[in-house]
Amino acid sequence: QVQLVESGGGLVQAGGSLRVSCAVSGSPGRRYTMAWFRQAPGKDRELVAAISWNGGDTKLRDSVKGRFTISRDKAVDTVHLQMNNLKVEDSAVYYCAGRLGWYEPNTPDTYNYWGQGTPVTVSS
Repeated sequence: QVQLVESGGGLVQAGGSLRVSCAVSGSPGRRYTMAWFRQAPGKDRELVAAISWNGGDTKLRDSVKGRFTISRDKAVDTVHLQMNNLKVEDSAVYYCAGRLGWYEPNTPDTYNYWGQGTPVTVSS
């Protein structure tokens, strides 16, 4: 059973930085694509970033390009989302998700495994 556990969310002022992390356990050796989604109150869950199992492919939503970076440490099976120059509109609950295969679309319904979410609040 795959388990995803997020950490690192919190409160930060606009222009600041946060790193959220996702520890993956329960299925060593499987080639999972990992992603970060976010959901703000009253809005749909949206893809923020995705990374292939070996880190060779990444995808970022346009609004975070140049500010966010997704990476993975295969040695400890952890995925990170480094968020710089945060904006108020980045405030949301951030969810880690996983699936087999690197393909489009990267929509929530194509991901099989989910973490519990970690809140990120950016104040003005």
